[in-house]
Amino acid sequence: MRVAVLFHANERHGAQSYIVHSLARCWREDGHEVEYLFGIGRFVPADVVIVHVNLSVVPAGYVRFAARYPLALNARITDIRKSAISRNLVRPGSGWDGPVIVKSNLNYAGQPELALGGNWLEQRFAPWRKLVRRLPRLARWEKPITQWQDYQVFDGVSRVPWGLRLSRKVVVERFRPELEDGLYHLRIYQFLGDRFTCMRLASPSPVVKAQNSVRIEPVEPHAEILAWRERLGIDYGKLDYVVSGSEVVLLDVNKTTGASRHMADADLPAMRRHLAEGLYSYARGAAGSDNARGDGDVLHG
Repeated sequence: MRVAVLFHANERHGAQSYIVHSLARCWREDGHEVEYLFGIGRFVPADVVIVHVNLSVVPAGYVRFAARYPLALNARITDIRKSAISRNLVRPGSGWDGPVIVKSNLNYAGQPELALGGNWLEQRFAPWRKLVRRLPRLARWEKPITQWQDYQVFDGVSRVPWGLRLSRKVVVERFRPELEDGLYHLRIYQFLGDRFTCMRLASPSPVVKAQNSVRIEPVEPHAEILAWRERLGIDYGKLDYVVSGSEVVLLDVNKTTGASRHMADADLPAMRRHLAEGLYSYARGAAGSDNARGDGDVLHG
């Protein structure tokens, strides 16, 4: 096969920081040709294109460009903002009086938009940020969220500063943790085609990331999270979720997963080789509606 990976036009120096770069290495080892495309100015014929534009909202031009290919993966998932995918948003009149968490509306706290020059929210709210910096009394109303470490948990929505409640850059969600033995847990379901891995991370921090995890274990993905994948129309990426009580709670959607080096307990080369082979399910015509189920043969899928 010839595989094209479509990046944003300004991504030229960052392709190696993504898992897809490791997957491409596997495809090349298997004898396939892989072409990286940066922007939509040049069409290169290929059997399949993977839309890998690291923005929370993919520009329509990239979607139209991908449609020129016989098979376009991730062409259907164009908006992964929390305001678009979350069912846990706390709005006026929602009736939720429990703990809440304040997060960035954009993926990865809007850092990709800043890096690629497409953060229209940053441009729109630039005058407000300047005012906040000049008035210390206002500055304490809105602590800027520029990374996941800035996410904050409050006892209730009434405790959230007004500056954050009114900001369009952040969302306020119900805080529904998965707690066990005094540790918070996060489940990471990562997939391509009919291949997947699903890992459960444990951390003493309420915001669980690979960087602050103290334990990791393979688990089976819940049927509800597989249904989420089908509804979202995502072919490649990862879904972060928790099981709070008996409820499966989707937290985050990522279609341009970064290559983490912090999952020390995981066999990353084996995981990535396993995921890479999921591309071949599309060539076999076996993905379709079953592409989220996995074949259960390696690493739980």
